Amino acid sequence: MTTQSVQPATRTATRSGNSLIQMSLIAGPFMSMIDSNIVNVALPDIARQLGANLTDAQWIISGYLLALAVVLPTSAYLAKRFGARRMYLVSLLGFTLASLACAFAPSLPVLIAARLAQGAVGAPLVPLAMSLLLGKDNATRQFPVAGGIVLFLAPALGPTLGGLLIHVAGWPLIFLINVPIGLLGVLGVSLVPDDATGTGDRATRFDPLGMLMLAAALGLATYGATTGAQRGWLAADVWPLWAGGAVLIALYIALALSRKHPALDLRLMRHPQAALSIVLSTLASVVMFAMLFLIPIYLQDLQGKSAVEAGLALLPQGLVTGVGTLGGNALGARLGVRWTVLLGMIILAASTGLLLLTQLATSTWQTALLLSGRGLAIGLCIQPLLLALTGDLVAGELADANTLFNVAERLGGSFGIALLATYFQQREQLHVRQVLEPLGINPTALGQGGAAGSLPPTLRDQLAQAAMAGFHDTIWLLIGLSCLGIIASLLLSNRKIASSVNRAAE
Repeated sequence: MTTQSVQPATRTATRSGNSLIQMSLIAGPFMSMIDSNIVNVALPDIARQLGANLTDAQWIISGYLLALAVVLPTSAYLAKRFGARRMYLVSLLGFTLASLACAFAPSLPVLIAARLAQGAVGAPLVPLAMSLLLGKDNATRQFPVAGGIVLFLAPALGPTLGGLLIHVAGWPLIFLINVPIGLLGVLGVSLVPDDATGTGDRATRFDPLGMLMLAAALGLATYGATTGAQRGWLAADVWPLWAGGAVLIALYIALALSRKHPALDLRLMRHPQAALSIVLSTLASVVMFAMLFLIPIYLQDLQGKSAVEAGLALLPQGLVTGVGTLGGNALGARLGVRWTVLLGMIILAASTGLLLLTQLATSTWQTALLLSGRGLAIGLCIQPLLLALTGDLVAGELADANTLFNVAERLGGSFGIALLATYFQQREQLHVRQVLEPLGINPTALGQGGAAGSLPPTLRDQLAQAAMAGFHDTIWLLIGLSCLGIIASLLLSNRKIASSVNRAAE
């Protein structure tokens, strides 16, 4: 297979003075990620208007996430066979049309089918955009600030934006909003010439068995992790899902290492820095995205805030991520990858630790301020870790690297956050039992017939404090994970971002 020397698509945009191209490459990941949870707040309205129950309507969310997980492994093959720019354009257009179908769905089955299509065609958007934004020349790879903001702002923005759009014009608007954004994105990407990003290689082999195993593994593991946190990991209808996914992943690893042209090439993990950067990125993402689960519980269930307020509390950390990405670029050029990521991990541990200061009376703006330091930390890590991942790879390995990065984050995120949710529930229940058992009250009885509402105010306050203690226990666990990141970051090589760029200019 011959490999072309390819320039980053964003460099073409810089030379022409046209920022539309870069924004178009960010539009796809933004819509794909925000649609992962924007529907959450709309689910009751959708179920009511389409005459369905909430259990069936839940597949609007689950179907999208499963379709995304199942199709994600095809991203590397599509990029290598047909070209990253071409497939990104097809994927973005398909996502836009599927969003339009969602908005005008007349019934729940039609909406679920449209969401399945939306997840399937949107799955390659993030890895393909990463390939186009980073470029394939390892001497000039840069991750834009806007890309860093999108990675962590989009998931936080979903519930807030969804609530506002529903308030303005009802649930169809949460899908219709994708149409103008998608069409502008298609226009921008169409300005990128094929020779700027590669036209693909017809000699690229397709591995149907490997692709099928990966798709089934990701689908089972993702769904198993979600249901495990909800119904119990050892439930008879749950454990076969995540266990089956784990077995298929192990079988695929053995298959991929024995084949010359696997569906997703794992041999790039022979680069120690690439493997370490994926582990660190996944670890940092779990610590970061855990707040999307914990903060709504803290603000809504314990403090009685609205979903919109909870979403707004998460916005500053996404915006500050952009500032951190700028810092990551500058410090990576001066201090090198190891020390920049180490600094980011230390700030992540410290800023996560500050969340131990939160109490039931802590204001929303104070919570948002405490969360912002975490955005700065992640921003510091993004650019250096992406350089560590792709810096030693040749052009032909980049599509596999970006896809593997996203597969690892999806698996790590699904299981990590699900396990954290389980841990929080167990710690909360433990603290609640410690309050109730000395009083001779059965904790199980409180959830029946509104029994909790009949408790004396003093006891209700004690139960709220018990739930807060469970929240703080989970924060301690996140601090521990951040400390693991600090230790692992010391193993990174100290390659400087600017040095490789300067060599290219010489």
